Amino acid sequence: MSGDLLGLLAAVRGLRVVVVGDAIVDRYLTGVPVGMCREAPVPVLDLIGEHDQCGGAANVAANLRSLGAEPRLLAVVGSDAAGHQLCAAMAAAGVDTAHLVTDESRATVVKRRVLTQQQMLLRLDEGSKEPIGTAAAAELAARLADQLLRCDLVIACDYGYGTFIEPVTTPLARSTRRPLLAVDSRTPTAFRPLRPAVVKPNYAEAVALLGEPQLASPGERVRQILDHEALLLERSGAELVAVTLDRDGAVVLQAGRPSVRTYAAGREAETTVGAGDTFTAAIALALAAGADPASAAEFASAAAGTVVHKPGTANCDPAELRRRLAGTGTILPSGELPAWLTDVAGRGCRVVFTNGCFDILHGGHVSLLSRAKALGELLVVGVNTDGSVRRLKGPSRPVIPLAERMRVLAALGCVDVVVPFGADSPTELIERLRPDVYVKGDDYTVADLPEAPLVERLGGRVELLSTVDGRSTTTIIRDIHALSADRRTVPDRKGV
Repeated sequence: MSGDLLGLLAAVRGLRVVVVGDAIVDRYLTGVPVGMCREAPVPVLDLIGEHDQCGGAANVAANLRSLGAEPRLLAVVGSDAAGHQLCAAMAAAGVDTAHLVTDESRATVVKRRVLTQQQMLLRLDEGSKEPIGTAAAAELAARLADQLLRCDLVIACDYGYGTFIEPVTTPLARSTRRPLLAVDSRTPTAFRPLRPAVVKPNYAEAVALLGEPQLASPGERVRQILDHEALLLERSGAELVAVTLDRDGAVVLQAGRPSVRTYAAGREAETTVGAGDTFTAAIALALAAGADPASAAEFASAAAGTVVHKPGTANCDPAELRRRLAGTGTILPSGELPAWLTDVAGRGCRVVFTNGCFDILHGGHVSLLSRAKALGELLVVGVNTDGSVRRLKGPSRPVIPLAERMRVLAALGCVDVVVPFGADSPTELIERLRPDVYVKGDDYTVADLPEAPLVERLGGRVELLSTVDGRSTTTIIRDIHALSADRRTVPDRKGV
């Protein structure tokens, strides 16, 4: 599974995505408590910081950009200071502002959150909530109709601020080319006629759709969603319903297939603000890239897990996501490298490669591997097959068979991919992988390495890392033999 998910991270890069909906400014006011107010029993804060971040549909677009997609945000904003601040936040996140529609009659939506010591004290909301005007709706609909002809995915983000009136949804219903449609809406039934591929309500929105009460226990909430699977699918009109449960992960439902439950990371969340936007962006991208629902859900949960431990409205960090998706390393027992890994231009990460027999893994190996990982983002380890080890080390080796050597290596947190090779040198692997960095221990020299000229010719570089003195499999085997010999000279003292 982790190999598929790492491949998915590469597959979503470059997808063209239209995000249409309510763009919001998330403003954070941070203060230090200095006492209690004399006029009322409320705290007094000294303001020490204020910053703006992309919120709502703008946050979905920012997460798409961080995941390597090419988002186009279609939204109506006011010709006001908040509108300019939203554009600045979008530019900082790498999201193009050229597709925004300005309406001088509207006030851009701003959500102000007041925090102290990482705790939110209150939220103040302002901005237009009424339906967008006729002229703005016509302009937004025209831009949407145009973008539908050239995108891979559409994400509709409806937070109840008046974007989705009939002229705006009409292009989605009538377009001759309708790419995959994902919907994140407080009222999913409004999009039912469009038959979206996926809708992503949170738990509160899902039970509102069902007309059911909200429950407190995580187990009860999951059971409640599963018990109403058919009704959720019918009322949303979607092929797939992904219900997010904040700190309790998500449940993904699809007609005729088993439900999928994902779990949030074990650490306590800093905040869940914006995590739903990250989940929406990631699951929609994964499905558009051809992932099955289970893989898409795991991918989205891992992406959301990268933001809940950060303050404010954070975006998914692809390097952290890559680490989460790798988990334990992926074993490629056939020796075949997947296409996403050999696509140098499209893999989107710095690949480090090293190789060895790794027969009886020891501290020297672990030290070198962890330092090798620090030179890039993805560490691929080539492992000599049993026959190759015998040719290099002698008929008594390996002590540990290939399958076990690869399994132990894959369990190291720094190792992402483990692949065997049967030749005495990994030159064929290097030819296919084209690593950015090739790592060996400093018991070699560059002149001694037959692979060095190949790596450099392919555009990579060779790094020789210091080894741990006195640590080698050969010395460990020698010490074990010595210990065994010593024990044979000690008399058996049983019964003395």
